[in-house]
Order: sequence, then C-alpha cells, then structure tokens
Amino acid sequence: MKIFMRAIIGFASGLFVGMAFASTAYAQAKYPVRPIRILIPFPAAGAADTIGRTIGERLEAALGQPMVVDNRPGAAGRLATEMLARAEPNGYTLLVGGVGPLSISPSLYKKLPYDPERDFLPITRAAEIINVMVINPSSGVGGVKQFIEWAKRREVRFGSSGPGQFDHLVGEFFKRETGLPMTHVPYKGGGPALVDMISGDIQLMFATYVTAVPHVRGGRLRVLAVSTPKRQPILPDLPAVSEVIPGFGVSNWNGIFAPAKTPRAIADRLFVEINKAMLHPEVKKRQNNVGIEPGGSPSREAFAKFIREDTARWAKIIKDTNIKVE
Repeated sequence: MKIFMRAIIGFASGLFVGMAFASTAYAQAKYPVRPIRILIPFPAAGAADTIGRTIGERLEAALGQPMVVDNRPGAAGRLATEMLARAEPNGYTLLVGGVGPLSISPSLYKKLPYDPERDFLPITRAAEIINVMVINPSSGVGGVKQFIEWAKRREVRFGSSGPGQFDHLVGEFFKRETGLPMTHVPYKGGGPALVDMISGDIQLMFATYVTAVPHVRGGRLRVLAVSTPKRQPILPDLPAVSEVIPGFGVSNWNGIFAPAKTPRAIADRLFVEINKAMLHPEVKKRQNNVGIEPGGSPSREAFAKFIREDTARWAKIIKDTNIKVE
C-alpha cells in the first residue's frame, strides 16, 4: 500500500512539474500577452527618453502590445537601474540602460544597490549619445590642437553636469591625456554649465550635442570635435579628439536590458525586434535630429562583452585620474 501511495504521489508531482513547465513554455511562446514597461533613468524629453520612445513605438507595431514608457529619474540613472534588478524576469520590464549606471558607477561607488553583471541581461546596444568638445568662441580657438596650446598659457576651468557624470569623466580623461592643469567645476545639469560657458565663467565642456547645438547655431558656443573614438556619421565634418590625441575616445552608449534570468526565447525575440526597430527610417531620423546615432549589436553576447571591456576601461580612467565622488 505504501509503495502504491508513493507511486501516486510521485506521479502527481511529476504531472504538476510537467504542467508548470508546459505553462511556462506556453507563456514564452505567446509572449507578449500584455503591455511591456520600459524604464527610462532620466526625465522626459532627454536623450534616453527619445531612445526608449522611438524604439518602443516600433516594438508596439511588431509585438502587438503597448509599450509603457516609465520615466524614473534619480541618482544619476541608478534608481531606474535598481528597479530593473528587482523586476520579475519575464520580459515585461525593460530598461534603457547607459554607460553611467552600468560601466562607470561600479568604479565610483563602493556600494551599489545592484550588481551590473549578476542582475541584468544585456539585450542589445541601442544608440550612441554624441558628446562634443565645446568652447566659447571669444577664445579665438578653432581646433583641438590649437585649444591645447591656448590652454597651456592660462587657467582653464571645465564644466560638467555633476561629479561622476559622463561629461565630468571625459573632461578628466582629456586633462590626463593632455597634461593641462584644468579645474573641474560641477553644475546641477548640463544646461546651467553651458550658460556659464557663454558668460565666460568656464572655458570648456564635453556636452551632449543636443544640449549644445542651440547655442552653437546661435553663435554663442563653438564645437571643436566629438569625444567618440571616431567621427560620427551624422556630424561628418566634426573631427574626433582622437585625431589629435591618439587613444582618446569614449562612448556615451545606451542599450536595452532585461532582468537576469529572463528566458532565452524572450531575450532572443527582443534582440531581433529591437534591432529591426533601430533600422526603421523614422527611428533614425528622430534620433539623429537630437544628436543620437542608433546602432545595435551583432549578438547579445557581443553586447555583454562590450560592456565588460568598457567597464574595465572606465575603471582604469577613474583610477588613473583619482576621481572620487563619495
């Protein structure tokens, strides 16, 4: 009798496990069956918001479900990033993640509320937010090499949108590579920094193109180069800083992430559909208009490898420049 009962219990347990597995497999095969939330770590109308919304619109058409854009600014992008780490790994919460919270922060902060390698599944790189080397035209400087010579003869103050932000670290990297005795002046955002540059309080900034371009078109500021490793297709006439300083170049990348342990079938489908979305002419047009260059990854594994290498590179820059924010 006991043997019979054990057999019945074993059969029931196996049936339950089989049904649960079949249910999970069915849910994955039917994915998505409800709206998908896209976390944006910064306020509406910013670069990350543009990336999330333009891609989200194409995903709606491809997947047949609404994409709910959820702006969660705070802690320089770390708030939304932590939210993704705590989300269910079912494909219904995604993040427009970037270089700051995922590549830079691990070397800046002793404690993070998430582990960049353990807690996230990189889906694909999505875009490059272009940063440019900006100066006040009253200096009379017309290029990177001329600026370096000009800066050697005076005190130069460079601005940023805040300590530990991408533009701050690019400025410190430039300072290290040129040997210029520059002083960092942090602001609460890139806009206020550019206002002080126009007035002459600071002399240099590595601003996002989208925040700088209205002042550039108005003749109040001058762009010398892009800070990316090479020239950008949407700004072909602008040289890269690396053309004067070999080895200089940093990427203000953004990508799409899911929680770790998201099923492979769902991650693979998202990879395919997001990369398709980035090829859509309207996505490219709208992103290019605000200084963003869309571009995916050849594979999910390639994107994960890129992040590991980028994190190691920033760790070296932060160590060599002795940057501390805590």
